[in-house]
Amino acid sequence: MAGENNCLHVSRVGIIGAGISGIAAAKQLSAYKPVIFESTDSIGGVWRHCSYRSTKLQTPRCDYEFSDFPWPERDNSTFPSSIEILEYLHAYAKNFDVLKYVKFNSKVVEIRFTGNRETTNYDRVQGKYGSLLGGQSVWEVAVQTNHSKTLQWYAFEFLVVCIGKYGDVPLMPRFPHNKGPEVFQGKVLHSLDYSKLDNEAATKLVQGKKVAVIGYKKSAIDLAVESAEANQGPEGQPCTMVIRTLHWTVPSYWVWGLPFFLFYSTRSSQFLHGRPNQSLLKSLICFFLSPLRKGISKFIESYLVWKLPLIKYGLKPDHPFEEDYASCQMAILPENFFSLADQGMIKFKRAASSPSNKWWFWNGGIEFEDGTKLDADVVFLATGFDGKRKLKALLPEPFRSLVEDSSGIMPLYRGTIHPLIPHLAFVGYIESVSNLHTAEMRCKWLARLVEDQFKLPSVEKMLEQTTEEMEIMKKTTRFYKRHCISTFSINHSDEMCEDIGWSSWRKNNWFQEAFNPYNSQDYEEDKLS
Repeated sequence: MAGENNCLHVSRVGIIGAGISGIAAAKQLSAYKPVIFESTDSIGGVWRHCSYRSTKLQTPRCDYEFSDFPWPERDNSTFPSSIEILEYLHAYAKNFDVLKYVKFNSKVVEIRFTGNRETTNYDRVQGKYGSLLGGQSVWEVAVQTNHSKTLQWYAFEFLVVCIGKYGDVPLMPRFPHNKGPEVFQGKVLHSLDYSKLDNEAATKLVQGKKVAVIGYKKSAIDLAVESAEANQGPEGQPCTMVIRTLHWTVPSYWVWGLPFFLFYSTRSSQFLHGRPNQSLLKSLICFFLSPLRKGISKFIESYLVWKLPLIKYGLKPDHPFEEDYASCQMAILPENFFSLADQGMIKFKRAASSPSNKWWFWNGGIEFEDGTKLDADVVFLATGFDGKRKLKALLPEPFRSLVEDSSGIMPLYRGTIHPLIPHLAFVGYIESVSNLHTAEMRCKWLARLVEDQFKLPSVEKMLEQTTEEMEIMKKTTRFYKRHCISTFSINHSDEMCEDIGWSSWRKNNWFQEAFNPYNSQDYEEDKLS
């Protein structure tokens, strides 16, 4: 138990993390005066701590906004920068007065479960859940403030974890003995380390240097562009992207003159895709319409191959476009990406894609399995983040072992509740085209669950639901472990609306319902509820 010479602060609701998910949860749960622990000195999460000067939003701003707080210029067609997004988040937090709940520079270092059969909301005999607020504290949280050695302990009836999958813990490649970064005479940085540099230090690091970037997702692409731009001029050196797995990239949200939302973000377009709990008739319709679904993917691919020099640079993926969209891995290209490649400032090197590395370090750069070598002064590892390791380090046993199932997926009911972990919710662990909308919708659902406006089904039913979602994703994309719901996001929201007693159809007429895109504005609390 807590209390090693420390006072135990008792509250009903605690939130860990003040990124997008944490701020959304705080607003929806404000009636309980939640305590929010933020390890840094600012809200914003990855937008504050894992962004570069060139980082921009991947969706139009009107698709990335809170339902009750539109952008000042929501029809602006440009993609907002990370600075603009932070300004928007601060404005939202101030408007709804949630900053007063945030304890900045307060790092959660330990969580303890103190509940038992009598104090938890889970009836093990009946396999059912009761109220999430049971009247007794069941979680104790140890917090380190301003790097102090003294821990402050807090106790909560209900805890919401919003630390997310990205940032904090880099995913590092493994190398053979004596072939890791230690033998390299240059500098090796993970993209997380680069994001902490100011503009002057970042430019100085790469200017006049041969740079290698490992990866081909959004962070890697931004890193390559910044390195190439810093090396304009007679003394400049090219940047080489080392690519293991290719992914589809798009120049804008238009395809052959048609808005992109027509293909994936309307109710009619998502009708072509499988979804959980669909009837036998719907399954048969999906089966017979599969040629149309594949045709849409081919249609988009044909545009991208025509619009971008993918074949010229060997960057055309072997898998269908749909698989990247269904796993939330479609990246918007910076406008000057291929113009820099045409100038020779960005080059590409393919490396074999396999569970083990097919490249390693030598003292002058990177060596590949085929014996070729790439000279480098600076190597950036844009290899992603280990969000599950971050989460497991926080949770105690036995819950640490239950976080993911045998396939490596977090089984989250409605993307929020882990059926085997009582009095705890997770926000920000499933993805869609707009993660802000996804987080806010789950926070609205969660707030009404906390208020006992509806009840959770049995543990067995919740596990069946999460298993079915995983099966749908497995059938759609080989990258299913990212837990992305983009091809059935409207259905996911429909189910939450039904839980909380809202109408699932949120448009004014059937035509809009079928062919207009869905976004956060459709889920205003007083709209067609």
